[in-house]
Amino acid sequence: MLVNILREDQSITYTGCLSQVCFFIDFVGMENCLIAVMAYDCYVAICHPLRYTVIMNPHLCALLVLLSLLLSSVVALLHTVVLLHLSFCTDLEIPHFFCELAQVLKLACSDTFINNLMVYLVAFLFAGVPLSGIIFSYIPIVSSVLRMPSPGGKHKAFSTCGSHLSVVSLFYVTGLGVYISSSVTDSSRDSAVASVMYSVVPQMLNPFIYSLRNRDMKATVRMLMGRTASVM
Repeated sequence: MLVNILREDQSITYTGCLSQVCFFIDFVGMENCLIAVMAYDCYVAICHPLRYTVIMNPHLCALLVLLSLLLSSVVALLHTVVLLHLSFCTDLEIPHFFCELAQVLKLACSDTFINNLMVYLVAFLFAGVPLSGIIFSYIPIVSSVLRMPSPGGKHKAFSTCGSHLSVVSLFYVTGLGVYISSSVTDSSRDSAVASVMYSVVPQMLNPFIYSLRNRDMKATVRMLMGRTASVM
């Protein structure tokens, strides 16, 4: 998207489009897995704080990251290989700001049954399984926080998982919004705008959300909000 804006050229080669599809699926799948891993990290930190360094040791963290990368890469390559078997006409126009898999499949001249079947299967695995892991991790977390006697302990526990909950909500809510909007409307423009909400906005806000755990960052945000309120 940024290259298109800077070069004022919206064309892309067939190889470049397939590469874009592959990398996009890879990154989205890996983000799904890492969000679930971070939920488990919050669970261990709050429910088993004394054993945290033993359970979440560097070897386990590296293994979980590599496993997430491996799973997402395999799925992305499978999608790309199956996409290679489709036939396309020349000089196609994709009504989107990047080569999204769903939009590319709509332009295929051959049967896309296998591709669509894989899309639904992968969506179930990479959305349903990590989301279930997040839910099952936060059930004991909420139970442990509610049993804490001191308000300070509850506040500390909330600050530990608050940023993660914000990222989870932003990622899944925007993704669900894209799915609903694409089901309700056939407008390619609306679909492209909705895709920005899950492919660009969450990634831009993630550094800001996680940096709010920093005391200096919190103080700066409060100061800016105070100046804004005084001006208004």
